[in-house]
Amino acid sequence: MKAADLRDLTREELLAKLKEVSEEMFNLNFQHSRQQLDNTARLGQARRDLARVKTVLRGKAGQE
Repeated sequence: MKAADLRDLTREELLAKLKEVSEEMFNLNFQHSRQQLDNTARLGQARRDLARVKTVLRGKAGQE
């Protein structure tokens, strides 16, 4: 997911994306703790995606 793509989304769409990525992080952490996660690199990728969404949301809040 690229930050430029996120900037084109509305605030409501960003909030939905934030919820989606947060749930994905929870599931990945749960799988990792149970040693059922095959691709552990996905954890870092999801963490960065979550940070990107939060950063863009914060930027949009400052513009309003």
